[in-house]
Amino acid sequence: MNKFRHEWKYLINYVEFEELKARMSPYFSLDPNAVNGEYLIRSLYFDDYFNSAYEEKDMGVQFRKKYRIRIYNFSDRSIKLERKIKCGQYIYKEAAKLTREQVYYILDGNYDFLLHSDNNFLREFYYECVSRVMRPRVIVDYDRAPYIMDAGTVRITFDMRVRAGIGSFDIFDGTLPTLSALPADKLVMEVKYTEFLPQIVRDLCPPVSSEFTAVSKFVLCCDKTDYLVGNENYVDERYII
Repeated sequence: MNKFRHEWKYLINYVEFEELKARMSPYFSLDPNAVNGEYLIRSLYFDDYFNSAYEEKDMGVQFRKKYRIRIYNFSDRSIKLERKIKCGQYIYKEAAKLTREQVYYILDGNYDFLLHSDNNFLREFYYECVSRVMRPRVIVDYDRAPYIMDAGTVRITFDMRVRAGIGSFDIFDGTLPTLSALPADKLVMEVKYTEFLPQIVRDLCPPVSSEFTAVSKFVLCCDKTDYLVGNENYVDERYII
């Protein structure tokens, strides 16, 4: 059963990352899904005609939602359509399985199979696509080091090398070019828990010099690729004197 959960985010550097790993080691274990300490996450995010997901996040709207298709390590073994709902300080996620073929149907604008699905969530996504002109917006890639703790169902993740895919929305293309969306010395630390946060974890975060932030990898990658969708406000920082 899905539950609302708390989610705290911090922008930290790699020195802090190494220090935190050492301090966490007696209490946390590495997620067994991580190979060599991490795995790659690729998400294809969607937005509507009015860019509502982007604008509502940018404005800090208290209740908002985002849709994405997520895979791991470019594999089609686990493909999920997800809806992430933000309600104040709480996060709720819903998910439904897709096949590789169904992903390509969605990319081609063929949504009929969603309408005829037995899954309520997939049918709702059909109406979003048709009524709100929901379309692919950006591909977000990053490498995640995930750590888990049973007490309070606590999970701490470190998302490194956040980058935006360009040139295609084919999420299975492992050769897709990407643009870095964060400074080379920064990564995103996320603390997630569903019941309570043990004091020992509170003592671990925030790191002394880190930045408590509402950073969104989706927004970072949208900003990085604005020039591809004709955003008149896009400015290439390389040419600012």
